[in-house]
Amino acid sequence: MGDYHALKPGRFVDDQGTAHDMVPSEVIAAVPAAKAAAERFGREARFDFLDDHAVHWMLFQRRQDTEKAGVIGCLAAIPLFVFGLGAWPFWGMVASGRSRQFQIVFIVVDALIVCACLAGTYLVRRRSLLDPTDRNVRCRARLYRRIAVIARQGGADIPPLYPYYGMYATSRKFFPDAPERPVPQKEQAP
Repeated sequence: MGDYHALKPGRFVDDQGTAHDMVPSEVIAAVPAAKAAAERFGREARFDFLDDHAVHWMLFQRRQDTEKAGVIGCLAAIPLFVFGLGAWPFWGMVASGRSRQFQIVFIVVDALIVCACLAGTYLVRRRSLLDPTDRNVRCRARLYRRIAVIARQGGADIPPLYPYYGMYATSRKFFPDAPERPVPQKEQAP
C-alpha cells in the first residue's frame, strides 16, 4: 500500500498515483472565508484542517483507501466489460439469428452474470464502505476539498484540481465514536 514516511512531509499522492505538493495551511488560512470554513468543518469532523501534519496523514489514508478500491474495481471491470458491453456485439452477430429460446436464455444468463459481478464487487468492498473509520477519512477529505475550493474562490493560489481526487458516496456522515488510526512511527535503523 505504501509507506507513510516514504514521501517528504508536504507531498502526497493523488488518485492516479502522481505525487503533488500540498497547499500549506497558511495559504488557506489567509482567506477569511476558508479559515472560517476550516474551523467550522473542523469542529464538525473533529479535525484540524489547518494542521499540515494532520492533513498530510489524512491524504495518505485516503490514498490507501483509493488503492484498495482500485484493485477491486479493476478485477470487477474485466467481467463487466466482457459480459456487459461484449454481449451486444455477440447479440448482433450470433444471438439475433438464433431461436427465440436461445435469445431468452442468452439475455437471462448475461443479466445474471452482470448482476453477480456487481453484487460480488459490492460484497467484497462492503466492509470498507461501512467501516466508520474509513468513512470518517472520506468525510474529512470531502470537507478538505470544499475548504480548498472556498480558498481558491477567495483568491488563494491553489491549483484548480487540488487535491486531485474524486468523491465517495459514503463520505457524507461523520462518526464521532469511530476510532482514529494512529500515525505510524518512523522505523529507526539499527
